[in-house]
Amino acid sequence: MIADFSAIVARGMGVRRGGRWLLRPAAFGMSEGVIGIAGPPGAGKSALLATFATLRRPNSGALEILGHDTGNSAGLRAIRARIGFLPGRFSWAATMTAAEFTGYSAYYKGMRTPDVRQVLKRLDLTEAADTPLSLLPPDVRMRAGLAATCVHEPDLVLLNEPLHGLDGGGRDLVPVLRSLAPTVVATAESAADLAPWCDRVFTLDRGRLDELPPRAAGVPAPRAAAPRASRAGSGGTEDGSRACPDGARAARPCTSPAAGGAAHDGRAAGPDRPGGRPSLRTPPPHLPPSPVLVPAGSGAGV
Repeated sequence: MIADFSAIVARGMGVRRGGRWLLRPAAFGMSEGVIGIAGPPGAGKSALLATFATLRRPNSGALEILGHDTGNSAGLRAIRARIGFLPGRFSWAATMTAAEFTGYSAYYKGMRTPDVRQVLKRLDLTEAADTPLSLLPPDVRMRAGLAATCVHEPDLVLLNEPLHGLDGGGRDLVPVLRSLAPTVVATAESAADLAPWCDRVFTLDRGRLDELPPRAAGVPAPRAAAPRASRAGSGGTEDGSRACPDGARAARPCTSPAAGGAAHDGRAAGPDRPGGRPSLRTPPPHLPPSPVLVPAGSGAGV
């Protein structure tokens, strides 16, 4: 079933790797809230997130992200300006400090230096800003990755196993993850790692994407109220986090055709940043081109 106001809408979408279906053609929708996707290693979670991030095209069917069709260049540009994607590894940036890493992402998203300082403060990274990522504890290093992912205040955040390898299962990081954006999609190997804090949990295995029933997925904790800067003016104001849906839905396999007409997120594409806001004009000369961060008009950023 595809609900109105879905951030992600797939219609007959299939994803292949080599000669194997990672996701058999399916129709599904993911609305606002925190969505978990669980599956064993090799099931295709990373490939599915990369498809949502527009880094790869579906092998069949159609995909809409935030109301825009991924099948045309205009839609891709609109989508990439409004999403944040953090892959499972960003070790290529190990020698960069937290501030440099976030600033590098900000440059490609057309953001200013004050925006970098603001997101570092929001994620409690002010004291660690000048420390190389390789010297940071795993949980602090993940916060730096989240800062780079969310410096432009995206509407959709995609996280590949963000809690993997963190002490205590990353419980201290859960409130931060739940407050990053209106829609957050995160993966993990086990549904039990996602159920306590996700509004909806899907499983991906042997090419099938199925949603767990509420009693199996559990009831997530209330969404943390973390401040998000307003886009209304250059100074910015704080309006608090958005309320999340309760996520109480019946179990449904995602291989059935969608009912009804075309659904979308119900919101127009976000307006361009107000004029008069200078971006970081030149990237740091000593930094190499990023394999993940690319210009907003031609690729999906971190």
